[in-house]
Amino acid sequence: MAGNGVRYSPGSRSRDGDIRSLRQEQPPSSPLQEMLLLHEGKLALCGALESIADSLPNRFERLTCLAVANTLLPLIRRAHQLEETNIFPAYDALSDTAARSGSTQRLRSEHVEDECFAAELTEILFKIGHEGAVGDAEVFGFMLRGFFEGMRRHVAFESEHIAPLIDNSLFRSRPEI
Repeated sequence: MAGNGVRYSPGSRSRDGDIRSLRQEQPPSSPLQEMLLLHEGKLALCGALESIADSLPNRFERLTCLAVANTLLPLIRRAHQLEETNIFPAYDALSDTAARSGSTQRLRSEHVEDECFAAELTEILFKIGHEGAVGDAEVFGFMLRGFFEGMRRHVAFESEHIAPLIDNSLFRSRPEI
């Protein structure tokens, strides 16, 4: 459980991956809350990518491919920027820094790989959305599955090991004396 009383479960989202719900009504109150909201967005994208993979080679919806392509890379980059500038430094500042630093260094490496993979998927999704044809559906399906399974593991690790240790109070500004 995170310090703000938010409990996060990676399996709590529907498999449908409705990415229309990624727009927020109000801004998050802390970087931790924003990370958890971004996790929900990533999992919704994973669900959408899984639906696309399941619909290959002929039953995919072109508009869904375009919507996912339009959302994927910006969401991933926004999440990575937040984690690397706010979340990971707070996590590393906790006790047992060597072990935590190793974890965040691995996660930072995964971020680079994820962004490259997301850029490649985005390009293919745009092409499929515009042209309506999948070159090699089997290869593309494996690519999609490789990406969303890795993303789900990454989100699960951050949710289960990082979020519970970070209290929102770490991000509150301290009054000047």
